[in-house]
Amino acid sequence: MSEVFEGYERQYCEASASLSRKCTAASALDGEKKKQKLSEIQSGVEEAESLIRKMDLEARSLQPSVKAGLLAKLREYKSDLNNVKSELKRISAPNARQATREELLEAGMADTLAVSTDQRGRLMMTTERLNQSTDRIKESRRTMLETEELGVSILQDLHQQRQSLLHAHTTLHGVDDNIGKSKKILQAMSKRMDRNKWIIGGIIAALVLAIFIIIYFKLAH
Repeated sequence: MSEVFEGYERQYCEASASLSRKCTAASALDGEKKKQKLSEIQSGVEEAESLIRKMDLEARSLQPSVKAGLLAKLREYKSDLNNVKSELKRISAPNARQATREELLEAGMADTLAVSTDQRGRLMMTTERLNQSTDRIKESRRTMLETEELGVSILQDLHQQRQSLLHAHTTLHGVDDNIGKSKKILQAMSKRMDRNKWIIGGIIAALVLAIFIIIYFKLAH
């Protein structure tokens, strides 16, 4: 169901219940107080008619599968509003109390009141269901907000972890550079050691050769 239609429907149900209470109260009033109450009821009827027109436009803009059920509801609301108008007309007429007693003696009025009571009962049930739907929507929105906050917190944690990984990567890159430099130094030292070995070996060989030459000349003389 359209949320826009539900909003109009909830407003209409509340307005209808208010009109019913005001009609009952106006029946027991006289004079200026009654005129003031009747004026309030007339304003409420005009507001209810406006809501029904808005619901009708909204229902006709929806898909056929949804529109049929909503138009059926509208027929009930229109019938209920017509009953309210009839009630307003009755209590606005001169000698309204006497007319009320006479009309209540007629079986037709009793049936009409029964139907009106049943419709108002359905309206009250509809209002309750709408309130429950509103509560569920609010709960869903609250859950969505909590989920959004959790998602933001997770993204912040991931960002921090990414920064930590980047820092670690930079540190490792620096370690790699140091290892490369150390490797070059060790290679240079190794080359120097090899060169020194060859030099020492050459010196030793020269000394041995010199000793052999000295020994040879001594033996020769």
